[in-house]
Amino acid sequence: MSFQRFINVLIPREHQFYDFLEHQARVASDAVRVLGRFIEGDPDHAGIRRDVTAFEKEGDGIVDEMHVALSKTFVTPIDREDLQALSKRLDDVADYANTTARSIGIFAVQGASPAMARLYDTLRQACDQLSEMVPLLRKGNYAKIIDQCRQMHQIEKSGDKIFRDELSRMFHDEDVSAKEILRSREILDNLETAIDACDRVAEAMMHVAVKHS
Repeated sequence: MSFQRFINVLIPREHQFYDFLEHQARVASDAVRVLGRFIEGDPDHAGIRRDVTAFEKEGDGIVDEMHVALSKTFVTPIDREDLQALSKRLDDVADYANTTARSIGIFAVQGASPAMARLYDTLRQACDQLSEMVPLLRKGNYAKIIDQCRQMHQIEKSGDKIFRDELSRMFHDEDVSAKEILRSREILDNLETAIDACDRVAEAMMHVAVKHS
């Protein structure tokens, strides 16, 4: 057996790990995109939750595939602990999208407020950023990853400001009932947490980029 063939045996289809991560980024983006139906006024909250949950379960399946592949692979394209961290954090984005969809029904939120729409737009921006960033791992473009991680952090800060400003507005507005504050805060908090999850993916990618650049 030639040395190259021996290496190919040791590193079977290493590109599959990038496939997994890129698939997870797409699933997370798709799950978040379904939430846009709520923002646009779709009253079928049960349907929104069903569709988001389907993407969340698809993401769980990819995580399982990643674990199986790691257990069968001797050498990985990047450190296996980094692959596991990235997979877990990408899965968190879909999980928080699912939590948001579930909360819409539990708290009987009739429609999205302007602040929810702004926060959702920020989350979509964060997911679009992830969709651009994750494929850069396959290319080894670590300099661009570092730059985009910094941009993601700015997106996260923007989301945090929207969240804090809206909470302050509601608490200072005597016409907003405690019940409305509770309902709105739950949705806003879940959306903001999903944005934070995107930023944590970026942090994990920054770690990989710094290690390899």
